[in-house]
Amino acid sequence: MMSSKNYIDVIIDGKIYNIGGFESEAYLQKVASYINNMIAEFKQNENYRVQKVDMQRILLEINIANDYFKAKKQADLLQNDIELKEKEVYDLKHELIVSDSKAETATKELNEALEKIKSLEKEIIKLQTELEK
Repeated sequence: MMSSKNYIDVIIDGKIYNIGGFESEAYLQKVASYINNMIAEFKQNENYRVQKVDMQRILLEINIANDYFKAKKQADLLQNDIELKEKEVYDLKHELIVSDSKAETATKELNEALEKIKSLEKEIIKLQTELEK
């Protein structure tokens, strides 16, 4: 089932906009807040304020894209790290299975050796008894 689209009024740079998306209203508000914070930050810069509106918009878009690519790079690094860790965990599980198998074999061999020792001890006692007769 596809979730329904949410529409919400947000204020961006002093104007009301009705935006829509499949994300939650809180998320859409967060997006608007991010843009507002960036605009407010830019407006503190004299060089930005003297630019034409089109240039101001492009500068904002470039900076938003810059934030996006930095965040994407960070996410990709984390994803690679996760994949590496998953491979390490898989390898360790495999080693554990092999070790368990070897331990099982060693335990079996040890038990067989102990049985053999018991059998030989009985044989020794039997032979000593025969010698004493």
